[in-house]
Amino acid sequence: MTRPLIMGAVAYAPKVVTIWEGFKEYFRAHDFEFDFILYSNYESQVEAQFNGSIDIAWNSPLAWVRADRMARARGQSVRAVAMRDTDCGLASVLVVRSDSVVGEVSALRGKTVGFGAIDSPQANLIPLDHLRAQGLVAGCDYTARRFDLLCGKHGDHIGGERDAAQALMAGEIDAAWMIDGNHLAFSREGVLPAGATRIVARTGAYDHCNFTTSPGAADESVARFVELLMGMAWDDPSVRPLLELEGLKAWREGRTSGYALLERAVDDEKFYDAKGNILVADYRY
Repeated sequence: MTRPLIMGAVAYAPKVVTIWEGFKEYFRAHDFEFDFILYSNYESQVEAQFNGSIDIAWNSPLAWVRADRMARARGQSVRAVAMRDTDCGLASVLVVRSDSVVGEVSALRGKTVGFGAIDSPQANLIPLDHLRAQGLVAGCDYTARRFDLLCGKHGDHIGGERDAAQALMAGEIDAAWMIDGNHLAFSREGVLPAGATRIVARTGAYDHCNFTTSPGAADESVARFVELLMGMAWDDPSVRPLLELEGLKAWREGRTSGYALLERAVDDEKFYDAKGNILVADYRY
């Protein structure tokens, strides 16, 4: 039997098994051998890309940054070959209660700001860097309260953001960071009741997940994998449920131009070094 292309994915929720089993059947129906390995955290998954365990990884943006740095430090290369349409051009928002006296970022001095998990690009790293660029440093100009949940999963589960939103409504914190899509989702859920909050700041645009090749992955297999992804049509009833579960309508070619904000944040917050080594002392995954 032809050796399958092995993909790594992080099990951030039970639906992950359903998603990739469905993709496995889709690929098999197109005579492409594919299998996957689930990891409990992105750090282990990225490391597996360099020991020959997997050919490609469904990586968070932070995992992409680490994989790219590790590859460069070793004289190797990795590529971002595909991403979802919903991974492009996102932003995080700083939310306050409607009755808050905070009307702009400068008014956060002396306040308590809620953030997501320590390794969340959208709810911790990029927001911390955004405030730093505005002249506000955590622990100096304001108190940062981090809502760590399922660390190692890079905020994919959004639980930390939801906890921060609940703390905001309970009056435990003065403001909370979350990705803009979750601000809308929490409003629909009733976590943030309609009219109860307003946005006082927004980060620049950034990209989210991508399929990252491992060094030495067979070009022909990767090319076929990407070709089949791009052929998944929203109006195909056998495919649409998988796309819905994975949160997209169409796959796009991978790009790395949308990771500049995260790269800067990783350096400013000293999360990884230039070789991809983890620098954060209290990071447990």
